[in-house]
Amino acid sequence: MNSLRAHGLPGTIAASIKRPLASTAVFRERVEGQRGLEIGGPSAFFRTFLPIYKTVASLDNCVFANTTMWEGAVKESFEYAPSKPPGRNYIADGTALNHVADAAYDFILSCHSLEHIANPIRALKEWIRVTRPGGCIVLVVPDHRRTFDHSRPPTSLEHMLDDFGNNVGEDDQTHLAEILERHDLRKDPSAGNWTDFRERSLKNLQMRALHHHVFNTRNTQELLTAVGLEVKVVETALPHHIAVLSVVADDRP
Repeated sequence: MNSLRAHGLPGTIAASIKRPLASTAVFRERVEGQRGLEIGGPSAFFRTFLPIYKTVASLDNCVFANTTMWEGAVKESFEYAPSKPPGRNYIADGTALNHVADAAYDFILSCHSLEHIANPIRALKEWIRVTRPGGCIVLVVPDHRRTFDHSRPPTSLEHMLDDFGNNVGEDDQTHLAEILERHDLRKDPSAGNWTDFRERSLKNLQMRALHHHVFNTRNTQELLTAVGLEVKVVETALPHHIAVLSVVADDRP
């Protein structure tokens, strides 16, 4: 019943079927046999809608804290596919991968994590830095029209550029008032009642549950292009996913 209320009948059916994306083969070709880093994994999306875990050579992970509301206590090893040796879990903010050398990985995966980051351009620049030239970034963000963010307007590229220029930190609360006013709790049953949601939101630096920014296909492509990525594929999937394949320039300095 919670899924039906949150996603509607078409979204609930799609979530139960979990049909792979039409462009799955294109994504797979880019990561097959390659070394990658995931931000905030593991993700069921990369086992179902975009089943690419089993095709990669290896995969490490970055998570912002030793304990999260999604995974509980974080293990040192990153287990992402039964057929693959575990990778390593790094405890680090996705905007500051200081432990990772330049061009250390062939690709980056990020599923429903960028919206939780207050400074998405800083994050993307870090992800580009640790990806080799010609490598790729596979990004999945929520389509705001089909989530609890449906009453919020998509964030403008100008706003995200200003966040980067102003060196906004992850403790930013710029969007808190809008979130508390417009968040549709009917589509977010796990958040509890409004009092529970407000209390969690006020502790966002520790929880990282808020969606700072709101995405659709247009501003997602604008954002990736603005940081110098070449967008190759954009595909939407019910109940609320936007999946994007983008490539790091070969001539990156």
